[in-house]
Amino acid sequence: MAAYETSRAAPFGAISIFRSVQFVNDFVASFATWNDSRVTRNALGKLSDRELDDIGLCRGDVEMIGR
Repeated sequence: MAAYETSRAAPFGAISIFRSVQFVNDFVASFATWNDSRVTRNALGKLSDRELDDIGLCRGDVEMIGR
């Protein structure tokens, strides 16, 4: 009966490249989240107090919504 080795070491530098790509991916995702929050705060900031009241918010809630 033959036995096969199914696990082998990653090629030289593969882990470093993977971590670099993962770092860039995490940065892009966090930037996208920050930008979405910024756009939301700007849109809510342009609404009047009456419009904010219609959707159940007050002027002080705008900053908390974006976080």
